[in-house]
Amino acid sequence: MKRRRRLWGTTAAVVVIALLINVPWLNAILVSVKPTGDIARGGLFFAFSPTLDHYANALGMAGYPFPRYFLNSVLIALGSVALVLLIGIPGTYAAIRLGLGGRWVMNTASGLRLLPAIFFAVPYFLLIANIGLLDSVLGLIFANTFLNLPLGIILLSAALKDVPVEVEEAAWIDGAGIYRGLVAVVVPLIAPTLVAVSVLVFIFSWNDYLFALVLASYDAMPITLGAANFVTSTGIRWGDISAATVLSTLPPVLFAVFAQRFLVSGLSAGAVKG
Repeated sequence: MKRRRRLWGTTAAVVVIALLINVPWLNAILVSVKPTGDIARGGLFFAFSPTLDHYANALGMAGYPFPRYFLNSVLIALGSVALVLLIGIPGTYAAIRLGLGGRWVMNTASGLRLLPAIFFAVPYFLLIANIGLLDSVLGLIFANTFLNLPLGIILLSAALKDVPVEVEEAAWIDGAGIYRGLVAVVVPLIAPTLVAVSVLVFIFSWNDYLFALVLASYDAMPITLGAANFVTSTGIRWGDISAATVLSTLPPVLFAVFAQRFLVSGLSAGAVKG
């Protein structure tokens, strides 16, 4: 009986904390279905007739290019994930297994991850401008890759340390070289961590606002920045902004939900020894 009461108490506490954390998102959902007149009244009241007009406006009915912003965000997030994995897997393997850089690489990655993103805004703007990639999806992919690569290296290094060296040595004895051993043996063993890295990089790249604000002006504008277009000279269209915000949160939320099992196991790699 005591155990059951304790379980119910823990569940209730988790539910309350989850609701408190998600109050901004729940309020955005509420505002997104309120008529404009009811939004102006303010407050968390529910005596209104729900409407989908704001979602229609956000999806382009009012001239808002949601599909283009959405596609830009998808390309930026997926491109950043691909580059982080493409650079992080062999780079981390070289540092951990082959001793190229070793502790210096890990310390540098940790130090870069601790620095705020604003620290890199001006240098990166100058770099992207000099190579002609301002207001381009590729420029934002490079920016988000640079920002999230240290996180990928840190997580991959923990996973690689859990892989027994004997497994790779057996592959080498069978005739596999370093590259084939990495792809055919190591990568499948650290698959949960690869999924975890992919999910986190996708979410962070999707939610990026700072680099988008600095590097994009029109063609490469992602959905996080595009929602600001509903702030007009005649007023702020709160309902349309809320609808665009709700729609923009769905891909990373769904991505994280479907990959939750791999996310938990991938993040816990290296946490338990012995």
